[in-house]
Amino acid sequence: ILLSFRLVTNLELYFPAVNLSSGLTLLRIIQVNSKVTYLFFSWLAVFVGSWIVYVEYSSYTELCRGHDCKNSICDKYKKGVIDGLACSSLCEKDTLYLGKCFTAKPNSQVYSGSWGDLEGVIKCQMEEAPHYDLGNEMEPRKEATAFNKPTKGTSVEKFREMILNHLKARVGDQANLLELAAQVLSIADANKDGHISLPEARSTWALLQLNEFLLALVLQDREHMPKLLGFCGDLYVMEKVPYSPLYGITLPWVIEVWIPAGLRRSMDQWFTPSWPHKAKISIGLLELVEDIFHGNFGSFLMCDVSATTFGYNDRHDLKVIDAHYIVPEVIFQESIRQQRCDVDEDCLYGADCLTSCDLTKHRCTPEVTRPNLAKACEALKDYILRGAPSDIREELEKQLYACIALKGSAEQMEIEHSLILNNLKTLLWKKISHTKDS
Repeated sequence: ILLSFRLVTNLELYFPAVNLSSGLTLLRIIQVNSKVTYLFFSWLAVFVGSWIVYVEYSSYTELCRGHDCKNSICDKYKKGVIDGLACSSLCEKDTLYLGKCFTAKPNSQVYSGSWGDLEGVIKCQMEEAPHYDLGNEMEPRKEATAFNKPTKGTSVEKFREMILNHLKARVGDQANLLELAAQVLSIADANKDGHISLPEARSTWALLQLNEFLLALVLQDREHMPKLLGFCGDLYVMEKVPYSPLYGITLPWVIEVWIPAGLRRSMDQWFTPSWPHKAKISIGLLELVEDIFHGNFGSFLMCDVSATTFGYNDRHDLKVIDAHYIVPEVIFQESIRQQRCDVDEDCLYGADCLTSCDLTKHRCTPEVTRPNLAKACEALKDYILRGAPSDIREELEKQLYACIALKGSAEQMEIEHSLILNNLKTLLWKKISHTKDS
């Protein structure tokens, strides 16, 4: 504005027709325009900010329904329908607290939480439990959890039989299902009084319908799954994983949409632990693949192998933080056979479980095109090669690409599968076994 005023007064010297009054008029016009521009951009900023807050709030209120979840669970607890170790703390003592919301789907509520001195993750199904019926859209079918099984008068032996039949249907007829059933019964006795009440049994039965709970049972003696701390109905508390996802940085969605995919991948690799720590975490993922491939309680398929599925603790032990898409192979094969298809892409479950389409029957075939190990190696490739020591980088890259190239089910290529798995573990372990990182 000052420059404009000087310009006008200078013009008056050279052009007598332009007097001071006209210069002041021009100055006032410039001032008014500046105020209008300022007001416009201020209003625009307020509008955009309000819109962002509204969208975020709407998204939050739609997804995060922890209050409803707690009320629903506590109502059933107070009526004597369900029971569990976490019920009293959640509904009477208020020592189990729901914190930050991490929910991605409205029917599956996920919160950070504190339980006395313990920190955990609280998960609640909002009265719905997944049953694997992939259907036309390859998504789990939902059925209301009524907490009506087992029925009143059911004996412990009858309940044990129910559990055995359910486990057999989920993981196949394994030799040691009795051991797994015994683990379930042990968890069912939440207060450890030597007696399983009907509310405790109903809570346990509802939890058994959840894939993550089943996987937690299968892997409870391994370090890859967070420990189950307690439950109330089908709300349950898992051990907190300090570092998640496996790698990457979380950005506001407003910024996220403007970042190219290539740059985003590079940025994710900047925020990772030191290479020896990454090596230990990678060994953990390879061991997880080993544990769920023909493990003690059947085989599982990893249908979403991404950084967001895993995390790690202070000792850099890999932990599964989302087991929704780690599914029993038996259930997957039974369900996928019923899926109608015209092309292979119709036979996809999750992000990574793809089978082929039988065009003569227009039905999906049951065998996945890639084994778990190939998917795990693809997820690890950029992660473990970045910063790899020069003396093993070439061999590591060779082994990873051989792993990624694996096709067909692991059962069909068991020898090659085991060889590559052992070679990768050995290569990484030799490099860090003499260090404190091991």
